[in-house]
Amino acid sequence: MGRDVPALVFTREDRRRYRNKMQACLDTFAQMLRAAKFEFERPQVGLEIELNLVDETGEPAMRNTDVLEAIADPAWSSELGRFNLEINISPRRLTAGGPDSWEQEIRDALNHAERRASEVGVHLAMIGILPTLRRKDVGEAALSENPRYRLLNEQVFAARGEDLRIEVDGIDRLRTYADTITPEAACTSTQFHLQVAPEEFPAYWNAAQAIAGVQVGLAANSPFLFGKELWRETRIPLFEQATDTRPEEIKVQGVRPRVWFGERWINSVFDLFEENVRYFPALLPVCDEEDPRETLDGGDTPELPELTLHNGTIYRWNRPIYAVDHGKPHLRIENRVLPAGPTVADILANGAFYYGLTRALVDEERPVWSRMSFQAAEDNLHTAARYGIDARLYWPGMGEVPVSELVLRRLLPLAHRGLEASGMDAPWREPLLGIIEQRCVTGRNGAVWQAEMFHHIDRTSRVDHHEALRLMTRQYIDYMHLNAPVHTWPVD
Repeated sequence: MGRDVPALVFTREDRRRYRNKMQACLDTFAQMLRAAKFEFERPQVGLEIELNLVDETGEPAMRNTDVLEAIADPAWSSELGRFNLEINISPRRLTAGGPDSWEQEIRDALNHAERRASEVGVHLAMIGILPTLRRKDVGEAALSENPRYRLLNEQVFAARGEDLRIEVDGIDRLRTYADTITPEAACTSTQFHLQVAPEEFPAYWNAAQAIAGVQVGLAANSPFLFGKELWRETRIPLFEQATDTRPEEIKVQGVRPRVWFGERWINSVFDLFEENVRYFPALLPVCDEEDPRETLDGGDTPELPELTLHNGTIYRWNRPIYAVDHGKPHLRIENRVLPAGPTVADILANGAFYYGLTRALVDEERPVWSRMSFQAAEDNLHTAARYGIDARLYWPGMGEVPVSELVLRRLLPLAHRGLEASGMDAPWREPLLGIIEQRCVTGRNGAVWQAEMFHHIDRTSRVDHHEALRLMTRQYIDYMHLNAPVHTWPVD
């Protein structure tokens, strides 16, 4: 939810008006899908990376305001926690600029930010969950200064009426309560955007849902939370619980959670926005002056601000995005399942796999989502989050199969085919997908390295549990800057 909102107290009239405006936006959106010309002839991809801030010792640094001032670049923005930042990389064509141009752009931006942050004693860490983060670090004081975060916090707890319970059973067990949504800030992600035509949106969204578990299994990078070793991608259950507006009694009634995989394959992008309005009450009922019907009837493109703000408070793992750029509307999918890091090389390999595989699955004569239940896709996501690259996932025609075998035998060739169809030649795509291949061959990703390095330090050094996590985190950051893919990182 990137839009700024003022600090407000909402009335019943505000909520009634907002509900009416959302319905007007939805009706207008339906009309646009039937008649408007969406931008898709030159589709673009995009990337957002959320990062943690640490001090010289690897502990969380509550300094995002200072760091933003030091970076002084509008591509950077605050996130929920004072120990978070986000960079929004400029949209581009997938094959624009040559094989190394996107990587160089990202590395230049991150290196510039690191240099500026270091001037105020802070450093950047691309990692799904910061291992040194402790329970005491995610209280109300850790909320960023922007009023929208405090307002969102107030509305979530007003809806719940009670503290959040966070419970994860993994290698260790975590049981805790939170009286703010700040534990959500522990989750830092990589978000890939894909612009698509309205008529192609359902196929691309269904394909992204079908491979979500595979993506997480390959790229898991969040094994530690509050000093405990939990799931390989603990980000998934933590995010689901830390933003849950439902008290226990509402959960058992089947009310949908706001962090949501969904419940069915779709036939239109309209299905997703209509579900948003039908299933989820507004958290931030802030109305805009725009009348979407009048704007459209007048020949202009409506921004649909109420619909898009509401969409930003519903955290689908593959979120639909409606936006207007230079007066032209477009649609895109925001793929949100992946953690941040470990390196830019790993992130771009994950992106190549995602973009290539979705393209190939959309092009198949018999789509995978016609041969696979939606529940199986959701089960795959949670199985992969728990076990990472060691997970066994369901895939049509193969049954339950290890992630690495599924990727090597079936999905990696498809990803090559999809990238080729997108105009990416072999010398460009092979190094990127080669990183995915070697992760599968070695069975090593960020979560595996973190766990192995932590246990190595724990066994061989006379330090306590937290100190071992801190030493591991500092080593992680050193390797992150080298930009060698994580499957090559040593443990010593």
